[in-house]
Amino acid sequence: MSEISGQTFDYIIVGAGSAGCVLANRLSEDPRNSVLLLEAGGPDSNPWIHVPVGYFKTLHNPETDWCYRTEPDPNLGGRSLDWPRGKTLGGSSSINGLLYIRGHRTDFDQWRQLGNTGWSFEDVLPYFKRAEDQERGADDYHGKGGPLGVSNMRIHREICDRFIDAAEEIGIPRRDDFNGAEMEGAGYFQLTARDGRRCSTAVGYLHPIKHRKNLTIVTHAHTKRVLFEDKRASGIAFDRNGTPETVNARREVILAAGTIGSPQIMMLSGAGPAEQMKRHGIDIKADLIGVGANLQDHLQTRMIFKTTKPITLNDQLRNPIRKFAMGVEYALTRTGPLSMGASQVCAFVRSREELEAPDIQFHVQPLSADKPGEGTHKFSAFTSSTCQLRPESRGRIELKSASPHDYPAIHPNYLATELDRWTVIEGIKISRKIMAASPMASVIASEHLPGTHVQSDDELLAAAREISQTIYHPVGTCKMGQDPTAVVDDQLRVHGLEGLRIVDASVMPTLTSGNTNAPTIMIAEKASDMILGRD
Repeated sequence: MSEISGQTFDYIIVGAGSAGCVLANRLSEDPRNSVLLLEAGGPDSNPWIHVPVGYFKTLHNPETDWCYRTEPDPNLGGRSLDWPRGKTLGGSSSINGLLYIRGHRTDFDQWRQLGNTGWSFEDVLPYFKRAEDQERGADDYHGKGGPLGVSNMRIHREICDRFIDAAEEIGIPRRDDFNGAEMEGAGYFQLTARDGRRCSTAVGYLHPIKHRKNLTIVTHAHTKRVLFEDKRASGIAFDRNGTPETVNARREVILAAGTIGSPQIMMLSGAGPAEQMKRHGIDIKADLIGVGANLQDHLQTRMIFKTTKPITLNDQLRNPIRKFAMGVEYALTRTGPLSMGASQVCAFVRSREELEAPDIQFHVQPLSADKPGEGTHKFSAFTSSTCQLRPESRGRIELKSASPHDYPAIHPNYLATELDRWTVIEGIKISRKIMAASPMASVIASEHLPGTHVQSDDELLAAAREISQTIYHPVGTCKMGQDPTAVVDDQLRVHGLEGLRIVDASVMPTLTSGNTNAPTIMIAEKASDMILGRD
């Protein structure tokens, strides 16, 4: 283990996740820049990380997952939810469902309308393209040759094809590219994968350049706080395998610890809501009331349907011979069920015709389970989950103590507004409408969850409160902007402090319309140009 305590680097990056690995790559391209990358987890050596379907083994595994849990949410009947976050090189890009969705162009135009210069869709599209190694080749919306492998699904299944046919029958168009000119429609996801293996940011951005002499990567490094000289970030204090260490930053400290980690580190360092920090005896460097606020997430209502014939993955997994054959197929060809992402089919729909952009997303899986990451059911069934894309509800993250080893309190505050409640009800109704179309109706035996006895709007909302789960897209807790609750400016520099930036999903002022990994990578690509003065 190399000794780095007391050393000085140009840039210190906290968190080797979806954003941190991108930054480490781009900032170390110039050999004159010395870069330190700190990661609380270990190397991405678990073989299940690299098998697309391996998230079943890495979620809820403390070796690869922080295993956060929310506070009881009164809007979900007092339930606490598991909130997985990656704790390994690649962060959540190493344990997520691999689904590549950028968001709707209006999401980024809204960021610009909120006063964030340089963040409109036209501004950010070049960074999406720069990141991308698109299997289908380059065009006006896609890039080829970038670090992040983006590829087609390597397996199609009857139940998934039927869903797309049924969606089309009720007026939802087919869509083979959700990241092109139009988003609305139904079709197969693309994955952050290359040749049938996961392409995390560690795989795409970090491993090819990890031997650069000006880049130092330290794992098992749990950050305690940012160090300051007056109002300027001067370094980081962290524990490595239980041993306290400090390092110094010549130019910048960059927090890329995610929507939970970054605000916690900020508050532990004295940058956050003054009243909260005083409560825990933390010296105040900057009274930033927005740190930990503005928490947003996609809530999924997972509907499960039993089928009339054994055409789901549940059936294959119950058969030892077929299960073994799946492993052989993947080992030999990198295809088959083990090459699947967390969902196969996506649909973006509008709950009301007058909407400019889709406000509901479906994730369809040819299997069913009580909870993602757990074993499948013993009967033939598939899952159609629905989530509201742009929730109005806002939660918060708060310190429980001044110890960096105590997890913060996570208050999601789901379904807190009338629009959010109405939209979750509409999502269930649209799902049922798709299932009633002939391509699906002919193979559905029954609705297992929530069940056809649930009919009225009040009953549907009550069911949603009882069965809904996070879809793992928390953002917003260090939001970008100029208003009194903003934490960073449009260059991602922390307001009121010097030499400190935040670069991860926490800076999103509003949640993007879809899966959040791709926009997080884009943010880091753009931030690297800002940091190096190229933007």
